[in-house]
Amino acid sequence: MENKNTITINGNEFDFEQGETILGVARKNDIEIPTLCHLKGATPTGACRVCIVEVEGARSLMASCTVPATPGMVVLTESPKVIESRKITIQLLLSSGNHNCAVRGSDDTDWTEFQVGVQADDESGELCPVWGDCRLQDLAYRYQVDGERFEKTETKYPMERVNPFIVRDFSRCILCGRCVQACCDIQVNNAISFGFRGADTKIIASGDAALKDSDCVFCGECVQACPVGALVEKNVRYELRPWEAKKIKTTCSYCGVGCQLYLHVRENKIVKVTGVEGVAPNYGSLCVKGRFGYNFVSSPERLTTPLIKENGKFREASWEEALEYAATSLAEIKDSHGGDSIGVLTSARVSNEENYIANKFARAVLKTNNIDHCARL
Repeated sequence: MENKNTITINGNEFDFEQGETILGVARKNDIEIPTLCHLKGATPTGACRVCIVEVEGARSLMASCTVPATPGMVVLTESPKVIESRKITIQLLLSSGNHNCAVRGSDDTDWTEFQVGVQADDESGELCPVWGDCRLQDLAYRYQVDGERFEKTETKYPMERVNPFIVRDFSRCILCGRCVQACCDIQVNNAISFGFRGADTKIIASGDAALKDSDCVFCGECVQACPVGALVEKNVRYELRPWEAKKIKTTCSYCGVGCQLYLHVRENKIVKVTGVEGVAPNYGSLCVKGRFGYNFVSSPERLTTPLIKENGKFREASWEEALEYAATSLAEIKDSHGGDSIGVLTSARVSNEENYIANKFARAVLKTNNIDHCARL
């Protein structure tokens, strides 16, 4: 029987599965439809209207992230109507708040006044903190538009800087809802949601409190989901541009889950951590430790060589001397007082295999069952 589940996109015919959206079919076949609000793994909302497409026979343009593909559907993703609609949407977003991302004209007096105002709000003389790493900026360049067509919308809410890890800049929030979906649908923390109505709409925590006073666990899922500069890691805001750091893929060492993450390294120092999207087991998600708990790596208080205590004071030693000292001392204690006089504590920051070796060493070599794990303390 002939398969009738086909859809035509930009003149090419593609098969689709029941329930797939136009956006899903397009991306599966390497057709780029831009989005701002769409978040993989969450229920699509069609809020940003950037992913609209032209469907033959439809009375209006349709949001491709919410509209299911149907047999015989004919779709255009870059028709003149679609492009014009996207341009207007992007221009409206750029005119809302402090989007000083160098996509506006720079030879205008209004631009100078605008930039000075933004710098005062930011307490920084630089361009937007995510300049070069912003989806809205990418789309503005792609469709060659700026925010001068519409009058600037003033921001009603001040920046929230009191949180330990995240700065919330409402002047750059485009109300796409990705942070809410990341928090509620992906991480299921339910710490933030949409608050107020109409022109007063704002992303709020419970009771419109600061994140530090809310149910937020600072996993940073919202920061990674934010397509603009509304949510930025506090310690890298205006301190790091994306091209200044090298991304190194590795495995988080905090627990045994094995979350995949990128270390953003500049001058041999970790300056930022992000989750690796689309890869098991975490698919981009991280906990507060995995995303923000990396400063110990470069801490000046970190031990870099073994120490041996003599006469109440520590002195530096080589690994060979330290291992020999530890082995000799443990053997003497075991011979004099028995294996049960010794206890072993292992670490959550080593692999399961290393913890297994420590377990085997305690039971087979030291002859003791006194072994435990630091995560239980």
